[in-house]
Amino acid sequence: MSSLITLDALTQRTPDGRVLFDNLTLAFARERTGLVGRNGVGKTTLARLILGELEPSSGKLSVHGRVVAVRQAFEPPPGATIADVLGVSAELARLARIEAGAARGDDLGAADWNLPARARDALARCGLPDLAFERAAATLSGGQMTRVALARVLVAAPDFIVLDEPTNNLDADGREAVREMLEGWQGGALVISHDRALLRGMDRIVELSTLGVRIHGGGYDLYIARREAERENADRNLDRAERGVARIERANQRARERQERRDSAGRRKRAKGDMPKLLLDARAEQAENSGARGVRLAERQRADAHETLDQARAEVERVRKLTFEPPSTGLAAGKMALTFEHVWFAWPGAPGLIKDLSFELRGPERVALRGPNGAGKSTVLALAQGALKPDQGVVRRGVAIAMLDQQATILRADQTLLDNFLRLNPKANANRAHEALARFLFRNQAALKLASELSGGERLRAALACILFADAPPQLLILDEPTNHLDLDSVTAMEAALNGYDGALLVVSHDEDFLAAIGVERVIALG
Repeated sequence: MSSLITLDALTQRTPDGRVLFDNLTLAFARERTGLVGRNGVGKTTLARLILGELEPSSGKLSVHGRVVAVRQAFEPPPGATIADVLGVSAELARLARIEAGAARGDDLGAADWNLPARARDALARCGLPDLAFERAAATLSGGQMTRVALARVLVAAPDFIVLDEPTNNLDADGREAVREMLEGWQGGALVISHDRALLRGMDRIVELSTLGVRIHGGGYDLYIARREAERENADRNLDRAERGVARIERANQRARERQERRDSAGRRKRAKGDMPKLLLDARAEQAENSGARGVRLAERQRADAHETLDQARAEVERVRKLTFEPPSTGLAAGKMALTFEHVWFAWPGAPGLIKDLSFELRGPERVALRGPNGAGKSTVLALAQGALKPDQGVVRRGVAIAMLDQQATILRADQTLLDNFLRLNPKANANRAHEALARFLFRNQAALKLASELSGGERLRAALACILFADAPPQLLILDEPTNHLDLDSVTAMEAALNGYDGALLVVSHDEDFLAAIGVERVIALG
């Protein structure tokens, strides 16, 4: 399979000189490649290099064919039609002039008579077969707008497409549209995403890290299976390395004890005086030289064993699966945590958004709110925590509630993580704060970072530490799209933390894998 894009010894530095990746060599062909890695390793920068929006610091990047970006969100200008969104308005107007006998300039020579059929076929492939070109784009739902934006790419027919977190902020319909489009895509594609359902459809997964790239053939599930195998292999290697160090240390100890016995015997011989001094000196020199060689060999073996152990520990750290054990909330089974009774709500001057909504959340239940964008999910969460009051009906809260949004706004940007923890938990001392933050991988000096210096995933981990290890942990935790903008490792860390939490959860998320991983038991549908 010939390459459309080739990276040869590519190096990229940030404006302040930090190296994102170094000597990167990689090729992309007519296949769907999922690009994964922790936030900050340079995934978006790599996409911008491929799109020609950045120049590499060094190395060579070759592009054969036309590359187009599929933007994460598309907002049409006021008054735009479907034809405008598809980028075919000017050409359709040209064909209309020719058909009306009003051709001008080079209309006849430049006319693309196949364009209307290609545009209709693109809309049909994106699930909108009956959409009229003249329809106002503003009348579309969010999912429909995503489908039209994807159809625009099919009309353009590039050789290679780049998608950077394409399903963020999309509802279920929009996410499905992106998956369907990629499923039928015949060109090359680079997909930067933490959406596991989307990554399952990839032909290969490329994992970018500060150490370079690791390439895994197949989609997400095979990638995870191999990661699990790597984890098990790393654990075995660590066990062997630890046993190797212990064996070397025991052997060295025995060698030291033997040498001490020989030295003691030599001193006794010298004390007796029954052997010539010249012979005793020769034996002493021979023993000393032999002992020195033994010490050097032992030190070399010891250094090699510890180097192997350090490498094994580093590999375990790279692939380790995070686990968390936050304090118990003490929430009893069956205790009423939250009740909505015939709740109505409308924003001023707008039609009713929440209409006669009733539900109960009891004990450590895990409940998801589901519905298309605009159905009122975030409004229900605001009503649940008391940030909004219903127009009609009653909201009852039976337990302490905490809210975690995707921006982790409970953290103050100008405070360190340690100061944030102590502000939110005034009864805690510095030792307890450090211990809680360390459980969420903010060890030692990392706890003294300003919140403003953290990535999105780090902010959410820090906010969870402040919430779950609070003076009195909340018995109901409300989450609003918590996995948006997170890398896969951060999503996994959040799932691990929530699996260790024994309170109730009320979650808004379009990530079905996330909802399954945290054990959601019930879904409330809106809209």
